[in-house]
Amino acid sequence: MFSSFFSLIIDIFNIPVLHMPRFSLVHVLDVFIVAVILYMIFRWIRRTQAWVLLRGIAIILFVAILAEIFDLFTVRWIVENAISMGLVVVVILFQPELRKALEQIGRGQYLMNFKVDSDEKVHTSAHTVDEIIKAANIMSKVPTGALIVLEQEVDLSEHESSGVSLDAQVSVQLLTNIFEKNTPLHDGAVIIRSNRVSAAMCILPLTSEALESSVGTRHRAAVGITEASDARVLVVSEETGTISVVVDGKISRGISEAKMREMLTYGEPTKARFTLFKGRGKKKHG
Repeated sequence: MFSSFFSLIIDIFNIPVLHMPRFSLVHVLDVFIVAVILYMIFRWIRRTQAWVLLRGIAIILFVAILAEIFDLFTVRWIVENAISMGLVVVVILFQPELRKALEQIGRGQYLMNFKVDSDEKVHTSAHTVDEIIKAANIMSKVPTGALIVLEQEVDLSEHESSGVSLDAQVSVQLLTNIFEKNTPLHDGAVIIRSNRVSAAMCILPLTSEALESSVGTRHRAAVGITEASDARVLVVSEETGTISVVVDGKISRGISEAKMREMLTYGEPTKARFTLFKGRGKKKHG
């Protein structure tokens, strides 16, 4: 009865008959493999600097769609020529990340850590921030230079590998001892991941932006790493003892301890006023 009724409806409205494809175990396996590959690619992108670049590519594609819809000839020509070189550009821009991903695949790390999602990363706790601020206040009085990087979503393993692995609990005593002058680990940056001191004596990329002459190497490194990632950085000047916090490539100093704690705590970037110091001058050891 129901079959004849549906047949009548199809004949009246001239609805084309749809045939569902037959699925086999091979098809299910095929879909599963594609889903796993896409998941691994998305997870890799979220944990690297490629995520920021990918958003830029998405904007270009959006502009391309608008140019096609509204028939913007010049814009469409520019976008089409840019996309034609897109694969080469992507390989050049993502070369460090692609190399690292291939190395991890070769060692089987992706398969071993398949169940560990980047969203499960432990974010910076209030206790960790308090220990960092207490250590910064102690080092500020001496003064002792310090550079402390708090990893967020973007993975900093590439920079961590340039230093000495520690994997220790964050404490005032540990941080002040690391940056004590003439100690083996005092030079370079400390990277904190998941409320643990992951590594010390790490080398960070320096910013190419022109900063004021009073800003030294530590501040340039802090700006550089926050330009390339979503990390939050605390800097203590070796010359003046001034404590600065760097977020999104912008330096903020002379702020209250409450504001410092707010800026270092994980969450959306604070809307506090940042000051990016401009000017050219001789580099100093910050």
